[in-house]
Amino acid sequence: MTMPAQRAGNEAASSFRPEMSLGEALRVLTRLLTEAGLDTPQQDARFLMQGLLGFDGAQLLSRSGRPLGDAAGRIGEAAARRIGHEPVSRILGRRAFYGRDFIVTPDVLDPRPDTEAVVDLALDLIRSRGLSEAPLTIADIGTGSGILIVTLLAELPNARGLATDISAAALAVARRNAEALGVAARIQFVATTGLDGVSGPFDLVISNPPYISTEEIAALEPDVKDFDPGQALDGGVDGLRVYREIARNIMELHAPSLVVLEVGATQAAEVEGIFSESGAQPIGRRQDLGGHTRAVALEIHL
Repeated sequence: MTMPAQRAGNEAASSFRPEMSLGEALRVLTRLLTEAGLDTPQQDARFLMQGLLGFDGAQLLSRSGRPLGDAAGRIGEAAARRIGHEPVSRILGRRAFYGRDFIVTPDVLDPRPDTEAVVDLALDLIRSRGLSEAPLTIADIGTGSGILIVTLLAELPNARGLATDISAAALAVARRNAEALGVAARIQFVATTGLDGVSGPFDLVISNPPYISTEEIAALEPDVKDFDPGQALDGGVDGLRVYREIARNIMELHAPSLVVLEVGATQAAEVEGIFSESGAQPIGRRQDLGGHTRAVALEIHL
């Protein structure tokens, strides 16, 4: 945290008093986040207050005259952390994804709404083939918090999954999320690189791999580069290193499969090219909320 941000954080930590009303606290929090130059101060303030108090938006509004009480310290600490660019989801320890709440810790990538494009594309392919009730096997490479495999198993009641990650700490978070959402009994968690040492076949392989080039990481927003694990961001010199590894892994299984991957905003054609060289056929794309191609689907016939 820079010195100006540290001073602002110190001010924030002491700006909330137990006798202050919820409405006044929300106004003060919004002002502090605005003065800190954050992009969405009103939204951040509201989400922090709701999360810390355990209220929804309507409750926060209807109880605006109530005093903060012992929540004053928690809100002051949260304000200081957000001024230091720590994401709201990391402060609260959870992130909403595809209509469900997921645990988020410093060990995993903070899930983004754009990643829902991967789930949408995968489910569309499965449903269009009449496989929603089938006993599918799904592999999630680099599972992180488990948002992809846990969401898909929650949506597909007869499917089973395998989640891999090089980080044992990340796998522990994924397991917690699977348990909280009732699908842990249908997932095997394996600490490995890609699909190394794993035997298939898999009907579907999914992944949100690191895809930012090493050189570009330094220019990322502090919310990302200072809080997301570096190994979940760094895709090598051209950002495509892990896609090449995944393509090799999948072809070594020697089995037909669907593959759905998240990609960087300009990488769709390059990623499709990597898999096409291995014999896969591109069969679909999905855009994110900003209109960028965020997910690609491929089919492997052997």
